[in-house]
Amino acid sequence: MARIVRGGLIQATLCEPVTSPASKIKAAMIEKHLELIARAAEDGAQVVCLQELFYGPYFCAEQKTRWYEMTEKVPDGPTIKLMAEVAKKHEIVLIVPVYEEEMTGVYYNTAAVIDADGSYLGKFRKMHIPHCDPGFWEKFYFRPGNLGYPVFDTLVGKVGVYLCYDRHFPEGARCLGLAGAEIVFNPSATVAGLSEYLWKLEQPAHAVANGYFVGAINRPGFEEPWRIGEFYGQSYFCDPRGQMLAVGKRSDDDIVIADLDLDLIREVRNTWQFYRDRRPESYGAIVEL
Repeated sequence: MARIVRGGLIQATLCEPVTSPASKIKAAMIEKHLELIARAAEDGAQVVCLQELFYGPYFCAEQKTRWYEMTEKVPDGPTIKLMAEVAKKHEIVLIVPVYEEEMTGVYYNTAAVIDADGSYLGKFRKMHIPHCDPGFWEKFYFRPGNLGYPVFDTLVGKVGVYLCYDRHFPEGARCLGLAGAEIVFNPSATVAGLSEYLWKLEQPAHAVANGYFVGAINRPGFEEPWRIGEFYGQSYFCDPRGQMLAVGKRSDDDIVIADLDLDLIREVRNTWQFYRDRRPESYGAIVEL
């Protein structure tokens, strides 16, 4: 019997002006996502991933300390506790990207993984942190991740997470595959002109090189007044052959649903023996400083 998992990706526009208090934006975006999660569950989704920094704007477009108000502990903060209740209610696995405060002055771009019974399984902290124009000043807000590349054994399969800029680095993508990931989610906030030509190139390549499914999420629309570029949506699932299974809208909110046949992973890996034919003893240059 085939192992079919129905996956869901949620992309959503900002529903409050960025000039609003951070707490108001956060509350409104959480409320919006609760509705979208419920709709995904009604459509049969068993695992759902939200976009990067889902409960706010992409605030790294400016350097203002007020955005630190959006930080919270993981897993003991209110958002993860709420999402644990939501996961249990709908019986779905949730990947929830938040702004984590480890301690005062130590912050990470983090994604929590919650199982379908509401249990917190762990977190991934974004490993590669950009700091470049236009407006991607993440080093002002986040420290580089320090938890490696964990894979989470969920009720629907083995799930890995890679966050936004991480997708440009094949090394971590390979680590997730070696650790047994069957589905890798990449919540992102990325704009046209800077990386759109890579959007449907890099992550299908990771899927092929590592023999797993990829769920890539990007927020849609412009965020005023920064307007650092158009967040071009087009969230998608691709399979271990790099083929697109479902692609979201460019400019609007969307729930992307696809059925993922996890048995295809073994079929593809039996054909393309990329893991068997690796030469790790020859890769030392990759880890040299």
